[in-house]
Amino acid sequence: MATMLEAGPFIRGMGLAEIPGGPFPVYRGADAILAISGIGKVNAAVAVAYLACAHSPSLVLNLGAAGCTRAGFSVGEIYHIDRVIEHDRPHLITKKERMTAPAVMEGFPLASLATGDVPVTGSAERGALARSADLVDMEGAAVVQACARFGLPVYLFKIVTDTPEHEKDADIIRNVKKTSSALFDFYADKIRPRLA
Repeated sequence: MATMLEAGPFIRGMGLAEIPGGPFPVYRGADAILAISGIGKVNAAVAVAYLACAHSPSLVLNLGAAGCTRAGFSVGEIYHIDRVIEHDRPHLITKKERMTAPAVMEGFPLASLATGDVPVTGSAERGALARSADLVDMEGAAVVQACARFGLPVYLFKIVTDTPEHEKDADIIRNVKKTSSALFDFYADKIRPRLA
C-alpha cells in the first residue's frame, strides 16, 4: 500500500506488528506482510523488489485509493483491476501507452487503471485519460511490472476516493480517510477467504 492512511485499518484489523530496520515501514502478521511504499512508481517498484528478496511472498496484492477518470463512479466503490496502462511512460519506438495485465479473480466488478507519477486531479486531465482507463493511481503499473520481473502473481483492487468533482487535495485526503476502513472490510470479507 502507498500510505499509512490506507494501511492503518489493515495493520489494526490484522494485528500486524512492525518489522524494524527496513527501507520503509513493513508489518508482519501470521500470514501476511504489508509494506507502506510511499507514493509513486519508483517507491512501489522498490517495495515489491524488497519484499520479493527479503520475504519471499507467494503473491502480491496492491490495495489502495484511485480516482475515476469520468462520471459513473462513486466514492467508496471497489474495483478489481484487469488492465493497467502507464500513461506517462510510452514505448520509445511506438509511442503507445505501456499496458500490463495483472492476475484476475472471478466474481468482482472490473475496471482498467492508468498509472502515472503526477497526480491527475483536473477534470480535463481525467477526461483525456478516460479514453484509455476507468481509474487512475500512482503505483499500480509499477507493482504489476515489478511482480512480473520476480515471477509473482499480483492482484490489484482499488477503492474510488475521488471523482472529477474532487479537484482539491483536501477533498481526496478526506475521502481516503473516509474509505480506508471499507477497503479493509472488503479485503477481510471478500478477498482474504479466496486466498486461504
